[in-house]
Amino acid sequence: MSTPVIAIFDIGKTNKKVFLFDEDYRIRYEQVVELPETKDEDGFPCEDLNVLSRWVLNTFQELLAKREFDIRAINVSAYGASLVHLDDKNNPITPLYNYLKPYPEDLHKRFYNTYGNPMDLARITASPVLGNLNSGMQLYRLKYEQPEIFQRIKYSLHLPEYISYLFSGKPTTSLTSMGCHTQLWDFSMNHYHNWAVKEGIDKKFPPITPYTETTTLNTHNHTITIGTGLHDSSAALIPYLDSFHEPFVLISTGTWSISLNPFNHLPLTDDELLHDCLCYLSYTGKPVKASRFFLGFRHEEAIERLAEKWHVMKERFLQVIYEESLAEAMLSLATSGNNDEFALLNSIPESYHFIIARLVLEQKRSTDLILQNTSENIYVDGGFSRNKLFVPMLKKLYPDHRVSSAELHQASSIGAAIAIHQSWNKKLIQLNLIQLTDFK
Repeated sequence: MSTPVIAIFDIGKTNKKVFLFDEDYRIRYEQVVELPETKDEDGFPCEDLNVLSRWVLNTFQELLAKREFDIRAINVSAYGASLVHLDDKNNPITPLYNYLKPYPEDLHKRFYNTYGNPMDLARITASPVLGNLNSGMQLYRLKYEQPEIFQRIKYSLHLPEYISYLFSGKPTTSLTSMGCHTQLWDFSMNHYHNWAVKEGIDKKFPPITPYTETTTLNTHNHTITIGTGLHDSSAALIPYLDSFHEPFVLISTGTWSISLNPFNHLPLTDDELLHDCLCYLSYTGKPVKASRFFLGFRHEEAIERLAEKWHVMKERFLQVIYEESLAEAMLSLATSGNNDEFALLNSIPESYHFIIARLVLEQKRSTDLILQNTSENIYVDGGFSRNKLFVPMLKKLYPDHRVSSAELHQASSIGAAIAIHQSWNKKLIQLNLIQLTDFK
């Protein structure tokens, strides 16, 4: 007898994943790939949309062929700030532009000369000024740099909704994507900001669709429920909101480290905005204050330098065991501001403890921005929750808080599955999905 499952496509900037979860949210199948990038018309690296789309659709066909599984539903978790622009024949008409691509200074000045003080706009839209990371600014850029392309756009879909659209054929807009530093959403009025309306950019998006609304796909004499897709950071928060009711901060780690505080309801301050804080919209449409920094990227850069220094493979550093005395010494050295790249360090363990010390100090600066005194619980999930050094050293910087490594593999994927639980799963959601390991 085949096992009822939900298929979740979890599209990260680096890794593309697909999981099959059973009705108890256990992983029954997984696949992880890295796909080759391409370049846009300016030669800037970007996701190859054709390769990604083919992988998603081909993988789905492979999953359907596995007779041991009965795929009841599909949903998507994917990174944000990335738009797929469709014409009236539903064909993509631009590359999937990289959110790290530099934004033209002249266009930046033109926008703010027209629409006012950057800080005021950032406060209203809960979006620090981030250039292409403000996905609304990507459309503004297209309108004035490539007006003929802009005119051809029937719908612009954020990446999670586009992957969902590959199955449903129904274009949608998710609040989790719209409330993800897009600079499009007026958080006080709960609709598109006036600038987006004046520029006609709001008309490029399909109707906003509740996360509970699903469509169906009929294939191989089988009906499958399709979710609308969610932004990955908002999806990762769902299992925690479902499991814990005491105030907490979730540090969701990966390429980016996102600190999320769904219990901090204070308005964003100018200082927070200047330090890259923002608000996401949760899957229920509530603001979630967040801060972020490039943790995984910085870690990768650092261990590449270490590997070169010590003439070893990068994987060697992930085998380093936590040592209390080294942790204290390297935190002290990192706190002193000594930036003489590893010159004082005499071994691989010392070097790696020092790298993690610098990263946890940055993590604390980032998390402190949104912490609030009432948030006594700090949960770390994602790749760095399993790093042997990261969470123990972070705990040293938060002696008065409960700091826990959260054992919930693939939180954003499980969150995307839970979001449409009622549409495919007859069982109750387990209360013990998340296993916490506390550090003293």
